[in-house]
Amino acid sequence: MKIYDFTVKNTKGEEVSLSQFKGKVLLIVNTATGCGFTPQYEGLEKLYKDYHEKGLEILDFPCNQFGHQAPGTEQEIVSFCKLHYGVSFLQFAKVEVNGKNEIPLYTYLKSQKGGVMGSNIKWNFTKFLVDRQGNVVQRFAPTVTPEKIEGEILNLL
Repeated sequence: MKIYDFTVKNTKGEEVSLSQFKGKVLLIVNTATGCGFTPQYEGLEKLYKDYHEKGLEILDFPCNQFGHQAPGTEQEIVSFCKLHYGVSFLQFAKVEVNGKNEIPLYTYLKSQKGGVMGSNIKWNFTKFLVDRQGNVVQRFAPTVTPEKIEGEILNLL
């Protein structure tokens, strides 16, 4: 399996193939709108605006598994993110990233980069960086801000 073999659901419930991102650098993030890390949306949007034209895509997967910090519907989440952070990168349907209902994409990401604390995602705003060939090259803890990974992204662009 490669990352391009997966499909995910967009905010309208439609299937989206990740194969459409072949040749792009991907930053895949599980997010929440009511989390202490929520202000990271601002840094994610800045990275997107600065590097989208050079091949960066940010894939946002809201997740309500950690302290129920992503309440609301997909449309409410999208509206919140646009209003408060000007988010213009791709946002997808709410997902689970751990456990029996985790989406296959996250099972794959965790199998590629388990992280220093094991394979389970510990909290929202865990980030996975994928190179242009579809290899998961790095995993970042929620405490690592988007600004701190800019150099890693630049190396792949």
